[in-house]
Amino acid sequence: LSLMAAASTYGGAASLLDDLDKKLMCVLRDGRKLIGYLRSVDQFANLVFQDTIERVYVGDKYGDIVRGIYIIRGENVVLLGEIDTAKEASMNLQQVSVEEILALQITEQVRQEKTEARRHKYMLEHGFMPENPMEELYS
Repeated sequence: LSLMAAASTYGGAASLLDDLDKKLMCVLRDGRKLIGYLRSVDQFANLVFQDTIERVYVGDKYGDIVRGIYIIRGENVVLLGEIDTAKEASMNLQQVSVEEILALQITEQVRQEKTEARRHKYMLEHGFMPENPMEELYS
């Protein structure tokens, strides 16, 4: 079997060989979204992206942070897929500068932390244990 035939026959990390040189989006375990051209993959699904950008979304706005060559450990990949440029162009999202999207991201994170703190306090006041009991030791 050729290498490409083996990739489609066996699946797994080898199936990513079909996606070499395609523009893909990779969602990582920590929530980051990377867009770049897949240049290399190994048996552990470690990826090498070229011309990578990190796309940050906040509401209906997004910003692209240039990252260049990016090596991604396979165990950190949640989702990997090809980008549909037609759908991407038709979405009602506004591109903003890196500085603006980072400021919006920080504001959103602070808002989420406050909401989570209120929810946590409410749950404790009503006799419910926190989702992670160890966090009570440190608060």
